Amino acid sequence: MDRFDAMQAFARVVEAGSFTKAAETLHMSKTTVTQLVQQLEARLRVKLLNRTTRKVNVTADGAIYYERVIKLLADMDDAETSLSGASALPRGRLRVDVPSPLARLILLPALPEFHQRYPDIQIDMGVSDRIVDIIDENVDCVVRGGELLDQSLMARRVADLQLGVFAAPSYLARAGTPRHPRELEDSHHRVVGFLWARTGKPVPYALHNGSEHLQIKGRHVLAVDDGNAYLAAGLAGMGVLWLPRYMSHVHQARGELVPLFEDWQLEPMPLYVAYPPNRHISQKLRVFIDWIVKLMAHRANGPELAEPRSETVK
Repeated sequence: MDRFDAMQAFARVVEAGSFTKAAETLHMSKTTVTQLVQQLEARLRVKLLNRTTRKVNVTADGAIYYERVIKLLADMDDAETSLSGASALPRGRLRVDVPSPLARLILLPALPEFHQRYPDIQIDMGVSDRIVDIIDENVDCVVRGGELLDQSLMARRVADLQLGVFAAPSYLARAGTPRHPRELEDSHHRVVGFLWARTGKPVPYALHNGSEHLQIKGRHVLAVDDGNAYLAAGLAGMGVLWLPRYMSHVHQARGELVPLFEDWQLEPMPLYVAYPPNRHISQKLRVFIDWIVKLMAHRANGPELAEPRSETVK
């Protein structure tokens, strides 16, 4: 039995809650994962997992062992990295998931610089606006906008996205230019709806102008669940958009989007990097998070992004 493989298999079964899911993420057969865990239990002479036909639960002894195993695995990863011949450069596979507009407009264009600095880190990037189960899908971290609802995750606030309201000239020529946010509730105006993954429904947006505070939802004939599709719909004149300025500034400069209600303010959208609570942060994840923080502060600053408030949450 390879003790490292056995400990890794055990940790993944605990995190995934299933031998089948653990085997998929480890690229092993279910039989191999089962045998490794059984051999580990035999060596330790302790039952680590309770198995039923539907679910796998960790025992009390298994929970204690798991906490030590994940730290040991992370320490081994860091130890190997520190002894590498590339001036202690971190290495290994990093699984991340990021929103599609952020990936397309900011992260992917800057990745060659990251790769040049850390050539031995392999990034497997999921690009979506869906809710990712970090534990179940064995993802190292996710980047997400908006307040985090899963309080079990560890998270670092990396930016505050400044928002604005915009519409395409073709839409304004057809529907007229609204002068007050309340006009978006009128029957002749339309917004492009964004279906948030948390609820599957469009949500109202909060605006304020001095002492006046509004919650505007608007009417839509189209709602989408992807940021790139949302922007494309607005550019096509399907309705009014609520956008982070990093998504809007190029199109505004080209005259493809017109800002609305510029004397009104919208609360910035926090941007977080979230990661599993029970895992020691490896060196490769640490440098990736630090890179995102610097990227947001230096490459997408000014009108696109505000400096984040220093905040780590659990």
